[in-house]
Amino acid sequence: MTTSDSPKLSFQLILILGAIAALTPLAIDMYLPAMPSIAKDLGVVPGAVQITLTAYTAGFAVGQLLHGPLADSYGRRPVLIIGVLLFALAACVSAMSQGITELTWVRAAQGFAGASAAVIIQALVRDMFEREEFARTMSFITLVMTIAPLAAPMIGGYLSVWFGWRSIFWVLAAVSVMVILAVLNKIPETLPVEKRLPFHLGATLRNYARMMTTPVAVGLIFSSGFSFAGMFTFLTVGSFVYIDLYHVSTENFGLFFGLNIVVLILMTSLNGRLVRKMGSHWMLRLGLGIQLLAGVGLVCGQVFELGLWGVVIPVMLFVGTISIIGSNTMACLLAKYPHMAGTASSLAGTMRFGTGTLVGGSVAMMPDATAWPMALTMASCAVLSAGFYGLMSRDA
Repeated sequence: MTTSDSPKLSFQLILILGAIAALTPLAIDMYLPAMPSIAKDLGVVPGAVQITLTAYTAGFAVGQLLHGPLADSYGRRPVLIIGVLLFALAACVSAMSQGITELTWVRAAQGFAGASAAVIIQALVRDMFEREEFARTMSFITLVMTIAPLAAPMIGGYLSVWFGWRSIFWVLAAVSVMVILAVLNKIPETLPVEKRLPFHLGATLRNYARMMTTPVAVGLIFSSGFSFAGMFTFLTVGSFVYIDLYHVSTENFGLFFGLNIVVLILMTSLNGRLVRKMGSHWMLRLGLGIQLLAGVGLVCGQVFELGLWGVVIPVMLFVGTISIIGSNTMACLLAKYPHMAGTASSLAGTMRFGTGTLVGGSVAMMPDATAWPMALTMASCAVLSAGFYGLMSRDA
């Protein structure tokens, strides 16, 4: 679909696209404050509950490898609807889980299904817009979708206290159903039949291999991947650091988490205003610079024993850069592969969440008596993210 014949990006359409993109943040953020309660209720150590988050992202990473090529072959809309439906069913099963093993496997399946939304939202927008406009539009969609993650930890905390942690998954299932109804009624198919690629596993694997042997693509993919891994480190262990180490209440954890989203909204708005004037690469360098500063701040907070705010403020800056880095790395990558946007989105998403899963899983297995594991890991991710871009993609 070309820009001229694409549907008008109305406020309503942005809200719907934002809701689709918000499904995975909701699936992650809403149950973060309930993690200590889940551990107590199921009689397991905190690390076992943290692994359920790792399982979700592992399923999410693998799922993207399949959903993108399918969307390039069969259209965006049917793959999206089926994926969100399975996502909703998995939320229902999660709510009824009686053991940590069952919950872990179901969360992996939910991540696999939910990957369809993350891949297809980017392909939908790429079908309609070119590079700078893609980055600008994705910024505004990100801005809309952050309203849900802003409220999600607070809602999850209160749901956990008032109705128990299982209610969180029932609410997630209800939101998924509303998204399906909105897609059925308002989202058109953006990939014409004549532009669809035949689904051949061999060709798909060759396309993946071609991108992974192109230095510019590798640099962009892993710049985004390690940036996400740093944020995912916080998502994996942050609730335990805040609640168990710094004695933040379960209800108030959402307020501290909300500070991250406020900065994310400000950074996203800045990206939306400046990217057309300054370009995707300039904005990407800005985001990477702020992220490096945040990583240094986290380490300094532990060295000088600055307490809770020595963690909160650097984390706010780190999380705030995710939209700038993520949207602009994808804008640059998809500009190189416009003919297979779904496949490129799949590979980038898989590597992003795969990197996050490996890093987050490693942190979950570290001793949790201090905030040092989280601080050092996030700082290392900031260095690696900037390094991959600077060494491999800076001149793209």
